Amino acid sequence: MKNAVIKGASYTLAYSPDLLKRNGSTQTAAIAKDPADPYIAAIPSHLRTFEQAVQYPPNQVYIGNKRPEDLPGIPEPWFKCTEKADRFGPFGEIATQKELYILMKYADVFELVYLTEEFTAEAATIIQNHPLMKAKAIAVGEGYPKADIEQLVQSHTAEGLYDNDVLVGCVKQAHDTDPNLSAHTMLENLVTKGTGILTAWHLAELEGINAADIDYIIECSEEAAGDVNQRGGGNIAKSVGEKAGCVHATGCDIRGFCAAPVHALANAAALVRSGIFKNVMVVAGGSVPKLGMNGKDHVKKEMPLLEDMVGGFAVLITEDDGVNPIINTDVIGKHTISSGSSPQAVMTALIYDPLNAAGMKITDVEKFAAELQNHEITAPAGAGNVPEANTKMIAALAVMKGQLERAKIAEFVKQYGVEGFAPTQGHIPSGVPFIGHARRDMLAGKLRRAMIIGKGSLFLGRLTNLFDGLSLLIEANNGKGSSGAAGGAGEAEIKKIVADAMRDVAARILAEDGAK
Repeated sequence: MKNAVIKGASYTLAYSPDLLKRNGSTQTAAIAKDPADPYIAAIPSHLRTFEQAVQYPPNQVYIGNKRPEDLPGIPEPWFKCTEKADRFGPFGEIATQKELYILMKYADVFELVYLTEEFTAEAATIIQNHPLMKAKAIAVGEGYPKADIEQLVQSHTAEGLYDNDVLVGCVKQAHDTDPNLSAHTMLENLVTKGTGILTAWHLAELEGINAADIDYIIECSEEAAGDVNQRGGGNIAKSVGEKAGCVHATGCDIRGFCAAPVHALANAAALVRSGIFKNVMVVAGGSVPKLGMNGKDHVKKEMPLLEDMVGGFAVLITEDDGVNPIINTDVIGKHTISSGSSPQAVMTALIYDPLNAAGMKITDVEKFAAELQNHEITAPAGAGNVPEANTKMIAALAVMKGQLERAKIAEFVKQYGVEGFAPTQGHIPSGVPFIGHARRDMLAGKLRRAMIIGKGSLFLGRLTNLFDGLSLLIEANNGKGSSGAAGGAGEAEIKKIVADAMRDVAARILAEDGAK
């Protein structure tokens, strides 16, 4: 079997202050309880401009203009940074809110998105000024009178689309009575689809990939599209592929909350390595409910509302080309049902156990990318520096296993950890934002091994209190295109082959002795 490699990775953010204000779950819950809530009144004075969002260092890391290791050298708070920055980067872009609405209109195939006549006229110019939209010949059709859209919003049959508090469009409900096809839900679904399409475009453009060559798509965002008869049964994967030009692809959705992207990557690698499919794209669009999730704490701390971005990512997994980083499928860490939920048990299952089985030490891996939440977002809400805490636990595990001196824990955290920079988009932070950086460094000969760790709780469905997690090892390609990955796993595979051969020989000798 051939190895599976990471041939490309792309990342996008879409600035969404008006969606935050009206559609983020924290805000909608507050409005439903008390429309006069002081927090809601305070929101406008805590919103960032698009320029400020682009300048924000963690966002620049996300699209590849900066590196995670650059962040500790930038004075905090990072939201005060005024350094000139580019909205486009080597991994993708930061889109404007108006561009997001255009993408939602493009994603819509059931005439649910209405744009005003005024915004439709403006959209034509926006499309011409955006390199990918222009190249794709995006069209938004005819606009609608603003009065008609206002009536739909006032009748509660549509969710308004606003830009700087100006009504520019709406998303209609897709059914009169089905809550799963409400205007609110359809808005969330179309944001996911639209940002997924944009990210898939960037993946193809940045890496010179023909979208028609992709033959399988796995979508792993937080949205579960469906209706009252099958609430999570939709296929966002194929809907994204349809609009992204993946005409020869099929696909499915994988849902696993924060761990979903790593589950998706493992499945993609297995499909490629088995030969079932040659080119598999893992993609995820953004999550509207997560906008402003920690907003109340940010307002209390006199901070801007930093959760004003919906994020997407895409990764292309292909057969070994002797160049791109390998997903070592011989080193997969899994949090089993019996693993327990203590931090030590989780880290043992996801990190120590798979490495030990492959004859490797924790210190043989150069970077550990677990939950990469930006601590400037999470700390005000009491969650602290999540990436740092994860790396400290990994270091403590290495000490416990006799692979690291206790005095070197601080050094380990600095050397082996990854600074958090991801937006709080649920499925986004767990490991996958680092893949683009890891691939770039491996291709440049600066990195040999990195572990991508997805973990999360499954309690949200009120069906279980179980924890979830999966990890995988990415390794620099040794250029040999061998069936075994570089390093320990290849050795393990050889040992297994030898052991199997010895058992066959022993069985044959015993059979011959019995015949005598």
